[in-house]
Amino acid sequence: MEPEVKSSSAKWVYIVGILGALATLFMAVAVVYFYEFVRALEHYGYLGAFMISILGGATIIVPVPMLVVVFALGGVLTPYWVGVAAGLGETIGALVIYITGYGGGTALMYSSGKLQSTYLRMMRLIERRGSMALFILSAVLNPFFYPAALAAGASRFGIKRYFFICLLGKTIKGFTVAYAGYYGLRGLLRMLGAPL
Repeated sequence: MEPEVKSSSAKWVYIVGILGALATLFMAVAVVYFYEFVRALEHYGYLGAFMISILGGATIIVPVPMLVVVFALGGVLTPYWVGVAAGLGETIGALVIYITGYGGGTALMYSSGKLQSTYLRMMRLIERRGSMALFILSAVLNPFFYPAALAAGASRFGIKRYFFICLLGKTIKGFTVAYAGYYGLRGLLRMLGAPL
């Protein structure tokens, strides 16, 4: 009976991993196909910041102009709410990466090349310093969050803890970019004589 339970559990893990990988691929294809729509999200204010951040948080396969949009919106809207919208959206997108790692993380261990070495380093980091590493990697602009999120899923880092740590870090990142837009863009527009 016990081997049967383990077998169905292993099947479930692979199904979740495949669904996560398909969701990431779907997001990447959607960004390419609807690129003009994605670019137009900046005209939708806070909702635009939220939606583009979901896309930016879920895929690194195709570059999404998330930071540029959040920066620009921070310059014309209330930067606090732009940061909140961006942080929540990017965290929701990051759940897709976590789910991919949860189901497909073992496949990355047996792959080869730079992705495997980066992934294995992130696995060791998550196992030793999970919460702190995720917080720092989610709060700063860097390319290492994606493999860390995959590693968090593969190492069965708790999904609730993952969500709240990423939400805190990604919101700090959203605030940083939005306030940089507020002070930088507004200052530039004032210098050019725009009435703000």
